[in-house]
Amino acid sequence: MKDFVIPDADHGTPARTGPPVALTIDGQSVTVPEGTSVMRAAKLAGIAVPKLCATDSVEAFGSCRLCVVEIEGMRGTPASCTTPVAEGMVVRTQSAPVQRIRKGVMELYISDHPLDCLTCAANGDCELQDMAGVVGLRDVRYAAGENHFDTRSAGAENPLYIPKDDSNPYFSYDPAKCIVCSRCVRACEEVQGTFALTIEGRGFDSRVSVAAPDFMTSDCVSCGACVQACPTATLQEKSVAELGTPTRSVITTCAYCGVGCSFKAELNGDQLVRMVPYKHGKANRGHSCVKGRFAYGYASHADRILNPMIRNSIDEPWREVSWDEALAFAANRLQAIRSSHGRNALGVITSSRCTNEETYLVQKLARAVFGTNNTDTCARVCHSPTGYGLGQTFGTSAGTQDFDSVKASDCVIVIGANPTDGHPVFASLLRKRLRQGAELIVVDPRRIDLLKTPHMGAGHHLPLTPGTNVAVLSAMAHVIVTEGLIDETFIKDRCDWNEFQEYAAFIADPRHAPEATAMLTQVPAADLRAAARAYAKARNGAIYYGLGVTEHSQGSTTVMAIANLAMLTGNIGRPGVGVNPLRGQNNVQGACDMGSFPHELPGYRHVKNPEVRKIFETLWGTQIDAEPGLRIPNMLDAAVAGDFKGLYVQGEDILQSDPDTRHVAAGLAAMDCVIVHDLFLNETANYAHVFLPGSSFLEKDGTFTNAERRINRVRRVMAPKNGYEDWQVTQLLANAMGADWGYTHPAQIMAEIAATTPGFANVTYELLEEKGSVQWPCNDSAPDGTPIMHVDGFVRGKGRFIVTEYIPTDERTGPRFPLLLTTGRILSQYNVGAQTRRTENSRWHDEDVLEMHPSDAENRGLRDGDWVCLASRSGETSLRLTITDKVSPGVVYTTFHHPATQANVVTTDHSDWATNCPEYKVTAVQVSASNGPTGWQDRYAERAARSRRIEGAK
Repeated sequence: MKDFVIPDADHGTPARTGPPVALTIDGQSVTVPEGTSVMRAAKLAGIAVPKLCATDSVEAFGSCRLCVVEIEGMRGTPASCTTPVAEGMVVRTQSAPVQRIRKGVMELYISDHPLDCLTCAANGDCELQDMAGVVGLRDVRYAAGENHFDTRSAGAENPLYIPKDDSNPYFSYDPAKCIVCSRCVRACEEVQGTFALTIEGRGFDSRVSVAAPDFMTSDCVSCGACVQACPTATLQEKSVAELGTPTRSVITTCAYCGVGCSFKAELNGDQLVRMVPYKHGKANRGHSCVKGRFAYGYASHADRILNPMIRNSIDEPWREVSWDEALAFAANRLQAIRSSHGRNALGVITSSRCTNEETYLVQKLARAVFGTNNTDTCARVCHSPTGYGLGQTFGTSAGTQDFDSVKASDCVIVIGANPTDGHPVFASLLRKRLRQGAELIVVDPRRIDLLKTPHMGAGHHLPLTPGTNVAVLSAMAHVIVTEGLIDETFIKDRCDWNEFQEYAAFIADPRHAPEATAMLTQVPAADLRAAARAYAKARNGAIYYGLGVTEHSQGSTTVMAIANLAMLTGNIGRPGVGVNPLRGQNNVQGACDMGSFPHELPGYRHVKNPEVRKIFETLWGTQIDAEPGLRIPNMLDAAVAGDFKGLYVQGEDILQSDPDTRHVAAGLAAMDCVIVHDLFLNETANYAHVFLPGSSFLEKDGTFTNAERRINRVRRVMAPKNGYEDWQVTQLLANAMGADWGYTHPAQIMAEIAATTPGFANVTYELLEEKGSVQWPCNDSAPDGTPIMHVDGFVRGKGRFIVTEYIPTDERTGPRFPLLLTTGRILSQYNVGAQTRRTENSRWHDEDVLEMHPSDAENRGLRDGDWVCLASRSGETSLRLTITDKVSPGVVYTTFHHPATQANVVTTDHSDWATNCPEYKVTAVQVSASNGPTGWQDRYAERAARSRRIEGAK
């Protein structure tokens, strides 16, 4: 019954590749690849062999003995899950001896299993129940005896009974219903890679164990792989127990990180019961993390605002109004600003959490309705250096590979990223490759959990000083060039040879040697040399990077240095290699693709190009300014100066996410009309005059583009609780200002995108339905999309080596601020926490904390759990301390998920030289004892509470 909602057949064992093998099963001829199990071959022939311990998401185990078959010429009854096919093999799956064995096996299982099927949460979705019917079991001959499910035995407590574990907020573990098939243990090992589960005891005493008092205190990361694998109600979603077995499902795409996992949203009527990872999703292959699998409750949280609201002044309470009144109020204010201050006094900020179609319309609103290029997006503060750096070196502003590519990697560099927390589904895939022997190089100030991957091959950790990425990468390039480890053939064939020679002369200078940079970077020269050699000598070397690369004053330079490394070693254009940015939000890539930046129209084409402008001017019936507009920091500066007056913000919270919180607040406060379009009254809404309620990913149609350029469908699971999808709200606002847009479905918006953007030329909803997903570019040259970029040559023609001179950040430590603060994310929370804080995920992380090395804490007389004041040149905040050796001496680390902390009040206005991406990762700070929240935090909380007042609300 697990295939009940959407047919999603389980073939019992994983697929194999190899030469064809022909065999006969129950009289039917079937041909399958060599290495395929008899069980899978039978399923492919339409013959379902009974099974309990087997599932095609993990390797065969052969413990349940329910799948036994007879094979001519082979003694006994082998397990079909562990028996590979052979040429000419003749298999019988339903002989009398086989049927007797299966029925006997089922009797043994049922003799130690509670028969409460009618009231069990897995009723209708239980493989044990299904298999009992398949083998024809109608009674159990064994007399009642010792068992694991009766709470009492012979008038006393049953020593074998283990109570249900309800500690996890999302699922329960009931040992009484466990059949010890080990599917959960194998899923945790093979799919997730956490190894949190094991089998404890032997024989009849065997039970699944988390090696801890309960699931909540164990190493379990709540990814749900064990729940998905469990064939009974032993591991069961609490939502199913509460709401019942779902009766319909819709395939859609997760709205959290840039992995872009596909899910089956399973429902009863319009009530969402659970999210199940879709095994045919090409980004996640049936896996998930705690956020995508379980943290969807924010969509129905009581904090959600469902009615439009307006107010004349940010000091007034909000007033709920109709959509017509809110849109008229907003349009009148924006038109008044344009009349008084000009079109460039207006701007928009697009959302990396909304769909491609919604983002496209917001930038169109700015250019075609407001008449300005003042459009920016949250990618400004995360991956804008990726767009610039890769555009300069390779000719396109995106990663080179699909996620599956890592399966062929022999050495992987992870720099400035923490995949187990930020991109956990990709991290599981990477860990699997590491367990197969691939080498790992981590370049990060912190010792991230990836370095603790169980059973992995060699690992190198280069714990650099924050801000010295370019120096470390230059030192690695120095080793590769001076030791003759370059791929000269690749460079001559695929890159500009003259530019390479200039770069090689620069990088060979002894000042770039690891020994010369060690004092600066704090990376031992021997360790750095070993890492550089490992990458250069590997058959396939891949680089994955995150915000620890881009959010620096030399973010763009670092991206170019990464590209240089890949070109030096020929690690471009085939599986297992490449340069791969791990995008932070679900549609950061799409937001960039859709023309959200002030200097680019959709498809990364500069607004100064008259041929490109003409495409859109002809279609839109308007003129587009040839001059780039303002970036977010420039908008705020202009607002403080009195020149920028009106802002439409869709799905972003710049007051919490952007640096230098005080400056952001000052800019917003200086505006005459701030329109926030979101699910909740976020921090930015404290300074808004109009609030337009948004729709969640469950309530809309559209597409997201993930970190591997994969365009995935987002499908409407339920009706929008606010009455409109987000693209409809933007269209209503545009029309209220005099436009005449008439879209009736996002498919029409995608058609406009395809008609104007070469990389999307062949993308249609029909194609996405047929293929499941495609990776751009998808056009006549690549009608099925492009999983791997730059296969035969770079987009720009020849790859370009660029000299990457290390320039120290202006943010320096000193006597007043002797420590360096760097920031990041944690597994259970997401971005500014607006979604995850409104779920049970806060059970794992209910406040931001500051990580500090034991020596730094001891020098300051601080203890674990103390309140501390974190102060910089920009401001100060207080939070609790966690003492850990994950960080190096002299470095502290915190997250930014909770507005009560407002960690960005201490970050500075330093930014990347090319893109203005803020330097979040390097802030000079001091840490001292504190009695609790600072006065600024108290005043901020008071203002936020006052700003969220709603007339008539209780």
